[in-house]
Amino acid sequence: MNSKRVGVGVIGAGVISSHYLENLTRFPDLNVVAIADLDQERARARARQFGLRHLLVHELLAHDDIEIVLNLTVPAAHFDVSARILASGKHVWSEKPLATTRRDARLLLDKAGRRGLRMACAPDTFLGGALQAAQRAVLAGRIGEPKSALAIMQSPGPEGTHPNPAFYYDQGAGPLLDMGPYHVTALVQTLGAVRRVSSVSSTARAVRRVLVGAGAGTEFDVRVPSQHMALLEFASGARATLVTSFDSGIRRDLLELHGTEASLEIPDPNRFAGTGRFVPLHAEPEDVPAVGSTCGRGVGVLELARSIRDDVPERASGALACHVLDVLLAIAEAARAGTPLTLESTVASPAPLDENWDPTAATL
Repeated sequence: MNSKRVGVGVIGAGVISSHYLENLTRFPDLNVVAIADLDQERARARARQFGLRHLLVHELLAHDDIEIVLNLTVPAAHFDVSARILASGKHVWSEKPLATTRRDARLLLDKAGRRGLRMACAPDTFLGGALQAAQRAVLAGRIGEPKSALAIMQSPGPEGTHPNPAFYYDQGAGPLLDMGPYHVTALVQTLGAVRRVSSVSSTARAVRRVLVGAGAGTEFDVRVPSQHMALLEFASGARATLVTSFDSGIRRDLLELHGTEASLEIPDPNRFAGTGRFVPLHAEPEDVPAVGSTCGRGVGVLELARSIRDDVPERASGALACHVLDVLLAIAEAARAGTPLTLESTVASPAPLDENWDPTAATL
């Protein structure tokens, strides 16, 4: 086994890159080498902020010390950039979604497989201590047989906090593909693969306005539905209701599992920390504290790196991301068609991490 620290490069110096780099640069098993972006000044600024090298994309892909490249570009560019990374002989960690079509997602997995490379993908929040504790509770049978779930993400949209929010309302995004991956991944983690979906969708406003930053006041078109309401049927027999919306003045991130013996309130699946609540049918509720890492964005990159060194499968795998994408695209398609759709893909739920898994430990 190669015990050397794993070299990491980053393509995409936008807002999310800082969240990743704050953690990745602190993990002793990783060596973050460089960052690249089409916007050279933005890449230079991010490189200065974290003490990295600023490279052009082709230079980063040719760098011998880089083994994993993070693809933090906008969703519409994910496929092309990930394909280019794989062609350079490096492993990929992609922001979600893996791609914007099933065909492109499968092409990436096939390309990675042929080259003996890893194609991993966000979200990695399911590796956080809160969702790990929830998964262990379900596996231990604390709620009995899981029967149903309720997952809700509601907000007025990102234009109130993001200076360039138009891409959130374009193909490959919207609340369904931007926020849906967190909730659907957590549902697959705890309930298994989805078999069939039904849904309806709507758009409250065809035009939105940037509210913060230098572009405040600029209007942009909404190109995808801004609300979806879906029913998910799992291969296990469980059912879940999923709502993703950028049309609500009420902010809500909710995930509940209901079984034959009890219910489980799970903290926001877009977060790594938080305390859940175990609610028996006829007894007093009790807290379910997070057990494990609560470090934040980048834990999946570290788990990928350690998996490469240990020659074992990574948990935030391309196969998991491909199934989640299949579910989300089927939700959108079922809404347009007005009929339920059966999924072709399936996936096994990723195994829980060891409770003592520590991102801050030097293991390589």
